[in-house]
Amino acid sequence: MTEGVFRETAAEPRTQSVPLAHLSLELGHLYLEDLEGGPARLREHFERVRPWADAARADTAARAAGRTPRISTCFLIDDYFSRFSTPADLLPMILAEAERAGLVIDYLARESACAVADKVPIAQAVAGRLVESPPPGSYGARPPVSRSGWLANGQRTPAARPAQAMRRAAPWQPPSETAARRHSVFVDVELWDRDRDGNHIWSCAFLAAVWQLARLGLLRNEGEPVLTARDLTGEDGRPAQFPGAWDELPPLLRLNPTAAPFSAYRTWSVLPSRFLPVEHAVRVVLDQTDVDAGAQRQVTERATREGLSIPDSVAERVSYVFYAGP
Repeated sequence: MTEGVFRETAAEPRTQSVPLAHLSLELGHLYLEDLEGGPARLREHFERVRPWADAARADTAARAAGRTPRISTCFLIDDYFSRFSTPADLLPMILAEAERAGLVIDYLARESACAVADKVPIAQAVAGRLVESPPPGSYGARPPVSRSGWLANGQRTPAARPAQAMRRAAPWQPPSETAARRHSVFVDVELWDRDRDGNHIWSCAFLAAVWQLARLGLLRNEGEPVLTARDLTGEDGRPAQFPGAWDELPPLLRLNPTAAPFSAYRTWSVLPSRFLPVEHAVRVVLDQTDVDAGAQRQVTERATREGLSIPDSVAERVSYVFYAGP
């Protein structure tokens, strides 16, 4: 006799899928000092980005298995650590200088949205999915990332122990990278500190890791997508003007109604070279993040149906170009 197993449909986890482009191409991630430079600084940036954006498009076309590549562009602006000018004054200047360089920005995101978007604490949720890789020989003396706010890619230098009776002082030991290739490149990343009220202040590196997960279509809140793109419309449903305050701007704004999807199988970012240590830290975070299994499975299955090959490692789906300059 075979016994039936009954389950309530509502009790089964459901992960909503998101549309995916082949590539999410980041055309800029600028901070206060860049924006203070005005049109001239933005013009210089976009002129440096243009040839690399063309190279990214060519590379994606070669990977697209004979299909027309779906490529969306995005731009991230810092309104988390500092707020400069207003969307109404600043965004037209950014779009105009991008257009002058022959570039089109499809999506614009506020960096504060990588912390909280539409009342969803995205950064806190990602922090809860961190799974530290224990270094060989570790014995639990190091506090967990949930308490310390620090995440490393290996073993820190052990704390020095003074000499005691009948015992010698412990000799100094260097830090070591867990997956080192003969020599270590040890990185210890600060993910957050706290303000006077005890609230998390997320680091640039951690918010950048959240940003990459969003662009890869791997963020969910109770199965629902987060940081979804919206158009800027007025009460009559028609396109609206940029507002006078950053909080009035959608967390992720779609500027081009015909754009390919925001999230993609792979990401490519063209950034000033000062971002290199930040993005190294991003890879450390991505390598130790247990991403939503349902979202991960959806991305892999859809890539397979399209005849595409994507790495199992989330960090290996992320590419960069760093240019030297101001």
